[in-house]
Amino acid sequence: MHISSLRLVNYRNFAAANVHFKKGINTVIGENGTGKTNLFRAMRLLLDDDMLRMARRLDQSDFHRGLGEWRGHWIVIGLEFEEVSQDEAVQALFLHGTGNVEEEEVGRATYSLIFRPNTAIRLRLSQLDEGDHEGLAQLRRTITLDDYDAMFTGKSTADLTDPEQYRAIVGDFEAVRFPTEMEPPEIGARAPKILSIEKEVSFTFIQALRDVVTDFQNNRTNPLLTLLRSKSGQIDQAALEPITAMVGDLNTAIERLDDVGTIRGDIRQTIRDAAGETYSPADLWVRSGVPNDAEKLFQSLRLFVGENHDGHEGAIHELSLGGANLIYLTLKLLHFRYQKEKQVCANFLVIEEPEAHIHTHIQKTLFDRLKYPDTQVIYSTHSSHISEVSNVENVNVLGRMEGRCEAYQPAANLPPDEVRGLQRYMDAVRSNLLFAKSVVMVEGDAEEILLPALVKEVLGVSLDELGISLINIGSTGFENVAVVFHEERLKKRCAIITDLDAAFIDTVANPLDDEPTKKAKDKARRSHEAGQGRKIRLDGFAAGNPWVTVHYAPHTFEVDFIAAGNHRPVVAALPDVYSDPGTIAAATEDLQSGNLTHYGRRVLAVAKYAGKGWFAIQVAKKIDANTALPDYVAEALFTAHRPTPAIVASIMRYRLDLLQKSDLVDPQAVAVMRDHVGRYSDGELDLPALLGEMNAAFPADQIGRVLNHAT
Repeated sequence: MHISSLRLVNYRNFAAANVHFKKGINTVIGENGTGKTNLFRAMRLLLDDDMLRMARRLDQSDFHRGLGEWRGHWIVIGLEFEEVSQDEAVQALFLHGTGNVEEEEVGRATYSLIFRPNTAIRLRLSQLDEGDHEGLAQLRRTITLDDYDAMFTGKSTADLTDPEQYRAIVGDFEAVRFPTEMEPPEIGARAPKILSIEKEVSFTFIQALRDVVTDFQNNRTNPLLTLLRSKSGQIDQAALEPITAMVGDLNTAIERLDDVGTIRGDIRQTIRDAAGETYSPADLWVRSGVPNDAEKLFQSLRLFVGENHDGHEGAIHELSLGGANLIYLTLKLLHFRYQKEKQVCANFLVIEEPEAHIHTHIQKTLFDRLKYPDTQVIYSTHSSHISEVSNVENVNVLGRMEGRCEAYQPAANLPPDEVRGLQRYMDAVRSNLLFAKSVVMVEGDAEEILLPALVKEVLGVSLDELGISLINIGSTGFENVAVVFHEERLKKRCAIITDLDAAFIDTVANPLDDEPTKKAKDKARRSHEAGQGRKIRLDGFAAGNPWVTVHYAPHTFEVDFIAAGNHRPVVAALPDVYSDPGTIAAATEDLQSGNLTHYGRRVLAVAKYAGKGWFAIQVAKKIDANTALPDYVAEALFTAHRPTPAIVASIMRYRLDLLQKSDLVDPQAVAVMRDHVGRYSDGELDLPALLGEMNAAFPADQIGRVLNHAT
């Protein structure tokens, strides 16, 4: 039996989310604040027997904040199970409690926690006249958490993440229209209290590894004590009797020491001398505190580890953070193994962000081996080293969308061959593709090396600050990877940057052409035709998909970098490529010529001679704030991710700081422009107006042209 889906309605930062799981190992990834911890807590509310029962009594803070007024709304947390065991006891549990019966055997089952207003409140809501907003407001003002009930149900057929079903079963708050059916059968049957799913499954939760040393010092959270307690119930009590007898004899021997007796007498006499006989204790003993029962004896045990091969054994607090976390994680996994040995109908292991302070090789090795038979493993992570060992079909990506969090499945509804291609890419190239807020895809090393440097120098902020991840596909086969960005999969923006490879030389065949010229023309024609074919293919791929856009360099990246007015950093890099002064002089002349054919041929020749990646590294060293950011690149960046007003203001102030250092700029004009930036930050100017002021004051600065793509 395994969890196939988790549905969250109005729970914390989830307005309506469907999270899908597969058998085996599942991965949940997402940036901070997207709800990974809340997702796991929701699962624990239904399955974790270690959670206090009172935790099921939800609070006002558990309602989705996007609701505004929470009163009257429902919170629904629902699990669906597949491949339910045909064991007689398990079938009895689901048939009587939570199963969907098909031919008297359960193969799929649901189990839900519903937190909703009690019957009296729901009845009053149903009696409101349609459209009576004032009556609804008055009623809602009287509702408190005491008017809410928590119930567990099974056999549910409703999907309340669907707005239409939610309005039909819970009510339409905008139209003030509420159902008269108080117990709609779609939400399922109330699970009998005598049947408890959490008692029938093994569910182990390993929380995020943040302060494991403190956990080891706490008797309630110490994983070593948890293991010992779980084993102590299996130890023959007769085997403990000799130990407890020895402890008793030890305590008696300590108490009978002469020095102990002397100290006891001195303490008693000193109290009498100080407080008098009337106010002194009737008697006083000095006893040994060595425990003589199993529980207290276990609490005295400590774990010592030799982290290196120098023979030193250290306590947990002496270990490195990574070492302590690895030991903690190991003990929790062992606890899971002990739990798994119990004959239960399903085993679930849920791990929250296990990578903290653990070396990347250990991360990958550990979770590559984290395979237990008959166990469903679900873990969240920020580590691409861990996530890359996951099957892309078993990944859920959490993301924020207009104030709410949603769950996406990157491989949803993809045909098997496309899933295999995507998986091969994820296996071969460690990528932050799935972790990205938004993505710009490029086809080669030159773009991957130069664009981050160019953006940082021109805008004063990094791609990370802009919320953009740059992904080098290493080819022009963008569709194989960009297919994940789709309304049915990842709702994140992806901008593709590629070359049209238009010819910049005369490609007309001439009988007088020598053989090298013929080959050059033929190659240019083939490249041009391939570029046109690529454009047709990619435009068709992106058509109708609001999450993918394509942006084209007219020729190739290196050629169009020069065409944007950037011969200066390329010329400056020539001495790092060539040692011959004559070659450097000839290359400089071509690159500065302004003639597309001349500088196009030359820059490609230099890149080929040095190697595109190495050449890009040398050019990147020469880039500064005056290097031009090509329009097609700026368009791709700001289509992928619109900068926030705070980021725009930061970019503008950076450019103004640069202008202020120039002797050719009027300081008063800079001061006036700073005032305009302040007005923009305060909401008094919109971005087009701000850029209009910038272009009027400093028409030679490129920032107005660049940020125009963000409007």
